Amino acid sequence: MIIISASGMATGGRIIHHLANRVGNHNNTVLLVGFQAPGTRGDALRSGARQLKMFGHYHPVRANVSSIALSAHADQNDLLGWVHTASPPPDIVYVNHGEPEGSAALIDALSDRLDLNAVAPRPGERVRLDPRPKSQE
Repeated sequence: MIIISASGMATGGRIIHHLANRVGNHNNTVLLVGFQAPGTRGDALRSGARQLKMFGHYHPVRANVSSIALSAHADQNDLLGWVHTASPPPDIVYVNHGEPEGSAALIDALSDRLDLNAVAPRPGERVRLDPRPKSQE
């Protein structure tokens, strides 16, 4: 049997039921496709976890675990190209997805290559998306 499931890094949805029912069998293989964020079940599996907590119970990991690095996300050049097509250019770009190092690199590229103001809001920070009032001269 092959089960193909959108995993969400094994943090929710039907994949949790599939894992709970099959991760304990050494005849099964869990194939993780793409990035697994730190702290997720997918990351724990990829890192060699011997048990996973699902539905309030610990399940032993006896299945083989393999990983393939695939991604449907745009890379930095794709994102820069897309932002560059904006007319007029944005006043500010909020980078709100990705690991801190990757976000910082994208912010630097937006600033250096496209001369745009870009920031990564802190977790829980609120920002206004309405236009800034024009300064009175």
